[in-house]
Amino acid sequence: MVGGRPLTGNLDVWFRSLMVVDGRGKMETGAAITGWKDLPMELLLRVLVLGDDRMVIVASGVCTGWRDAICLGLSHLCLSWCKEHMNDLVLSLAPKFTKLQVLSLRQNKPQLEDNAVQTIANYCHDLCDLDLSKGHKLSDISLYALAHGCPRLLRLNFSGCTAFSDSALAYLTSFCTKLKYLNLCGCVKAASDRALQAIAYNCRQLQSLILGWCEGVTDKGVICLALGCPDLRAIDLCGCVLITDESVIALANGCCGLRSLGLYYCQNITDKAMYSLANSRVKSKHCSWASIHGSSNDEDGLMKLNISQCTALTPPAVQAVCDSFPALHTCPDRHSLIISGCLSLTAVHCACAVQNHRPNKAGLSH
Repeated sequence: MVGGRPLTGNLDVWFRSLMVVDGRGKMETGAAITGWKDLPMELLLRVLVLGDDRMVIVASGVCTGWRDAICLGLSHLCLSWCKEHMNDLVLSLAPKFTKLQVLSLRQNKPQLEDNAVQTIANYCHDLCDLDLSKGHKLSDISLYALAHGCPRLLRLNFSGCTAFSDSALAYLTSFCTKLKYLNLCGCVKAASDRALQAIAYNCRQLQSLILGWCEGVTDKGVICLALGCPDLRAIDLCGCVLITDESVIALANGCCGLRSLGLYYCQNITDKAMYSLANSRVKSKHCSWASIHGSSNDEDGLMKLNISQCTALTPPAVQAVCDSFPALHTCPDRHSLIISGCLSLTAVHCACAVQNHRPNKAGLSH
């Protein structure tokens, strides 16, 4: 037992620990429950919630009744703990767990192959959230399979899936049009301007997009996103070295709900982009629901901005952004304006940091 959870394979031990012991040292179950197989199915599912995903897999093999109950009731599964033979495990489990909605297959080393993703697509049609990060062995075959088998996907994590092409990604988005979260970090081949154009056209509900270190992305692709995905709340462009002020200006004008913007190492960004963000504060107030009701909220607008290594920026421009968005902080406890590597910006401070440095008025009166 670790933290109240059973270790894999110790079902009987865990069952005995859950039973109530009376004064004579006998188990009191309140019913004729003498072993795991006697548990009602509703209670079984509740008990398994206390365990981990390994225990769920073990339990599904105890008997056909348990297998059927788990297969019908299981909606979330994480296999990221599997260090070996993840592909074989997916091939075995996907045909059983057909009601899965959330599936995490994050890998420390490449294990998954296309046949596993094809099996998922063939059986798990209700899937909404899929994590395939670090799937270096996966090819476009996986994307085509998901496009046809899992059209209800809302969240996809393809971080580190370096073999995917932009044409296959564009094809996927034409079927998975309800996507709200897409992680393409390091997907250099897939995250091209062509793919971003397809995302902008097909996935108009997109709220979060991670494009870190996708070095082929240019202003053309980002401008398409700003025009096609007005609900975008977070976009990470860290390491997208080709983008310029035009990308930031398009996002500032087109995505009034933008809350997080990553521009780490985007060294073509200048003060022009910062002033555009600062001026967008007025527009964001007009298009926010709160302003319609005559109220204001400091958390409208940018809440996180990473401009580390953007060495062309000057203090007045960055200070203008900080002053426009009260949710941006430079103080240590609430650090959300990140300026690492920009020595010229050390003078930029958020409002609360300035207040903390002011003399105490009460102390001055004595």
